[in-house]
Amino acid sequence: MLTPLLAAVGVLGLLTIVPGPDMAIVTRRAVVAGPRDGLRTVGGIATGLLVWGALTVAGLAAVLAASPAAYLVLKLLGAGYLVLLGAQTLWQHRRAASPATPDADARATTGSPWRTGLISNVLNPKIAVFYTGLLPTLAPDGLPTAWAMTLLVLLHAALTLAWLSGYVLLLSQAGPVLHRPRVRRALERTTGVVLIGFGLAVAAASG
Repeated sequence: MLTPLLAAVGVLGLLTIVPGPDMAIVTRRAVVAGPRDGLRTVGGIATGLLVWGALTVAGLAAVLAASPAAYLVLKLLGAGYLVLLGAQTLWQHRRAASPATPDADARATTGSPWRTGLISNVLNPKIAVFYTGLLPTLAPDGLPTAWAMTLLVLLHAALTLAWLSGYVLLLSQAGPVLHRPRVRRALERTTGVVLIGFGLAVAAASG
């Protein structure tokens, strides 16, 4: 049982460190509002994984993954949310660049970081496909299916929490550089464009 479990951790670890919408959202929050908001966003993302895990164990995620209409609705909602976050980031970047708009105003309009992470993750239909398609193949033998899936979901959430939290702390160490006006503006602009790009990619992706 130990060998399959270690193999599962390796696969989950590789999937976790691949850059995606989660990392872009965390970057946005950490750069705009600081490391505390970045960590709260990470907490929301991890909570979203636990929600998907509960839905998977209950069998609801499989129903969603097998329903083209439900999958399409969730996909469009998730894509729209990413595009909205990207557009909001670009708009805040434009306002912050204006001498008439203090930087604090841009921070005040970012909303709850935990909720941002949670919503972005819950509206990601790829997690439903991943948890109902690939995750069962990683389940170690010798455990009931529900327990095995629960264990893997908790491992995935823990790896995500550790990886993205470490990423936020790394960004905080680069704080003096990131807070240079030119660097920060470039990073915010890039993050906004990346979020919009991820949103369009999610919308265009096939089930």
